[in-house]
Amino acid sequence: MLASEYENLIDIWIKSSLPFKPEGRDSEENIKRQLKLKNNRFFVAEINERFAGAIIASHNGRKGWINRLAVLPEFRGKGIAASLIKKSEDFFLSSNVKIFACLIEDWNETSMIFFHNKDYVKHKDIIYYTKKLNPDI
Repeated sequence: MLASEYENLIDIWIKSSLPFKPEGRDSEENIKRQLKLKNNRFFVAEINERFAGAIIASHNGRKGWINRLAVLPEFRGKGIAASLIKKSEDFFLSSNVKIFACLIEDWNETSMIFFHNKDYVKHKDIIYYTKKLNPDI
């Protein structure tokens, strides 16, 4: 993905009902900064020169994180999400990262089923904490 394609990315997130924080982590400035990081990749799927899906893959050298997987509703069920996950996993493996993870909010049953079908294991024993300096980030 190119920095100039920011609006296309945001369009996918909004149309896929992903939470969007334009004043924080999802601001154009932050996305452009993240695009430059060597341990981050923004992968997109295009159909007829239009973004159909997107994913952010990032790692800390120990664990690879799949973030913000989204496919436009009209393109779901065509293997796009699976292809984006594969690209992310290949990126992790190219950095010798062999643990892949994602966080899914408890209301998102569709994503839970999808990742379960891709051999990801649900951990009921993990409690997730965050600290935000501002609720808009």
